Amino acid sequence: MLEVFAMKKWTRWQDWVGVAAGVLAVISTSWLAGTTSSMTLMLVFGLLMVITGVWSLMMPRLVSMEWALTIASALLFVSPWMGSFTDFAGSAWMSWICGGVGVVFGLLALSPAIQMRHTTGGSRLAH
Repeated sequence: MLEVFAMKKWTRWQDWVGVAAGVLAVISTSWLAGTTSSMTLMLVFGLLMVITGVWSLMMPRLVSMEWALTIASALLFVSPWMGSFTDFAGSAWMSWICGGVGVVFGLLALSPAIQMRHTTGGSRLAH
């Protein structure tokens, strides 16, 4: 029964965690201090996490979206160094935490996505 539940749209908890981390990164730009470039990087990579996570929830057979979530999260994680905003502790830590969470849970979602793809017969759209 648990396997069937894990194969439905909108039910993969790992993707929900990635989406939540992306949303937190996006909304934190409204209260954290930083440069324009730091806030832009957090906003863009956080939005990419949200978009790829939601896309993966809508189409749970797409393994590529799990990789996309992981990559967007990794980019958020390295953004304090890319954007030179490690001096802004709040923004840097938010990027590291949300990015790290996204990477971990994006990778955790790979196995269920691959299993679902093999179990349900490839690239057919989810029902």
